[in-house]
Amino acid sequence: MSDLSTAELQRYARHLAIPEFGIEAQRKLKAARVLCIGAGGLGSPITMYLAAAGVGTLGLVDADVVEVSNLQRQLLFGQSDLGRPKLEAARDRLLGINPHLTLHLHPERFTAANAMQLAADYDVIIDGTDNFPTRYLSNDVAVWQKKPNVYGSILRFEGQVGVFAPHLGAPCYRCMSPQPPAPGLVPSCAEGGVLGVLPGLIGTMQALEAIKLITGIGEPLLGKLLHVDTLGMRFRSFTLRRDPECPVCGEKPTITSPIDYEGFCGIKPTPKVNTISVTELHALRQSGTPHFLLDVREPDEYATARIEGSVLIPLAQVTARAGELPRDLPLYVHCKLGGRSAKAVAALEELGFTNAVNVTGGITAWSDEVDAAVPRY
Repeated sequence: MSDLSTAELQRYARHLAIPEFGIEAQRKLKAARVLCIGAGGLGSPITMYLAAAGVGTLGLVDADVVEVSNLQRQLLFGQSDLGRPKLEAARDRLLGINPHLTLHLHPERFTAANAMQLAADYDVIIDGTDNFPTRYLSNDVAVWQKKPNVYGSILRFEGQVGVFAPHLGAPCYRCMSPQPPAPGLVPSCAEGGVLGVLPGLIGTMQALEAIKLITGIGEPLLGKLLHVDTLGMRFRSFTLRRDPECPVCGEKPTITSPIDYEGFCGIKPTPKVNTISVTELHALRQSGTPHFLLDVREPDEYATARIEGSVLIPLAQVTARAGELPRDLPLYVHCKLGGRSAKAVAALEELGFTNAVNVTGGITAWSDEVDAAVPRY
């Protein structure tokens, strides 16, 4: 076990004073290596509390930059970090919390191509993401490498926490969710929203579960799923069982190496359609060229920020309401970032529209490059 310096003994004095914890548990934390996938809403409390608790080595995977919409819940970052790579800002914050921390930064996405290598040197994997392909991927890698996978998910006012670890007798994530929900059925936090304090609560619980696993104290959520309803302040625990036919951890596994997780989750590549940049669209509008601007976001998004003169028809309604759209004018379609609008253009093309064009970057790019008065959310 790693020895503790005088400075560390002082730093962790409140841990050492707990009879059930003490110096041996603290030594185990110092020797531990934890990989956190994601430096967002969940990754913020996970990494800050593990750093403060004395986990010796933290690995952090994230390829994003800090945006203003992150600051409502991602407490790793502040106003001065806007535009910085998240891992650069996280490094400064985490080493500021605990200079004894060894931090490994992985500024890339966690994918089937790199996941096995990224996870190889760590003892515990923590899933701090909000998408199904990464959840299945992190689960499978943890099963194959015989490492506990500390799971958390959040949406709006509710969250879940659990520990998946077949090598410890518990089920894996696939035992609980053999098949992903249909694409679009469960919105991401960006689409559905999340109360800012919720990831703080769920992420802190994930950090706690990691500490329990590392030190051997208490009873980790092995074979349990804890559901939290913050509006009613209700905590419900569900018992999970291993599936003997699970394709990853079952008696006769059929998946033994990384697969196409986006394909498994039914996520199709963004369709290739005709595009226009926001600056080109702005110049066209300034010239007075007749056109129709279609916004395919949701009503609450439209109420928050919109481009003057745009007409709202949410993506799910575009096909049914195609009769409301012109075929004899340029039809420019936008959303928040360009993904939903590309799908709308592809759907309109299947209906025979030859005039539909996707606005790349969506209203976010419009706010950044054309009109800063349009709120960025």
